[in-house]
Amino acid sequence: MRILVIEDETAIADFVQRGLQAEGYAVSVAGDGIEGEQRALHDDVDLVVLDVMLPGRDGLAVLASIRRVKPELPVVMLSARAAVDDRVAGLDGGATDYVTKPFSFDELAARVRAHLRRPRQRDATTLSAAGIELDLLGRTVRRDGVELRLSAREFDLLAYFLRHPDQALSRQQILSAVWGYDFDPGTNVVEVYIRYLRRKLELPGRPAPIDTLRSVGYRLTTRP
Repeated sequence: MRILVIEDETAIADFVQRGLQAEGYAVSVAGDGIEGEQRALHDDVDLVVLDVMLPGRDGLAVLASIRRVKPELPVVMLSARAAVDDRVAGLDGGATDYVTKPFSFDELAARVRAHLRRPRQRDATTLSAAGIELDLLGRTVRRDGVELRLSAREFDLLAYFLRHPDQALSRQQILSAVWGYDFDPGTNVVEVYIRYLRRKLELPGRPAPIDTLRSVGYRLTTRP
C-alpha cells in the first residue's frame, strides 16, 4: 500500500513517515500544498495524509482538487484546529477522516488501516452501493440495472450519500455539501429532495435505501 503524506512541519512528517513505514507501507512526503496536490493527483497512491495548514496551497483546496479527480481516494486530514466547525468543514469538503494535533500515532495508524481495509470503488468515475451505480462523468444512475432519471441536484445528493455509505449524515452536513454554506439554513430543501430521491430509487419490492434517523439526519444503508 502506498501512502502520501502532505505535511510542511518536518518533525511531524518524519514522525508519520517512519511510523507508517514501520507498519509496512510505502510512504512518500510532500512539504507544501502545490507539490502535494500534483503528487496526489498524478501518483499511484492508496491513501493521503493531508495537513490543513500548508504553504503554497492550503489543505482544503488540495482536498477539493483530489475529490474532483479521485473521488474515492481516502484522505485523512491532520490539523491543530480542533473546533467542531473546522472538523465539519474538512469532512464536508470530502475528507475521509479528521485527526487533530497533537495525536497518538497508534490512533492515526488504526484509522489508516481501517480506511485501507474498505473496498475501493471500481474506478475514480463510478460510485456504487446498495445496488446503485452512479457514473460521475456520464451523469447516469442505475439501480439493479434499471436506469433512473435524476435532476442535477438529485444526482449530486445521491453522489454525496454514495460517498458516505452507512454513515449518519446530519441535515446541515447534507445542506452544506450539496447546496453550499451560503444556503438558507432554515429551508426544508433537504427534506424535499430526500423525498424526491426516495421516490426515484424505489423499485418493485425494493424500497429506497435512504433511512431517516430521528434527531440525527439520514443514512444510505447498504445492508439488506
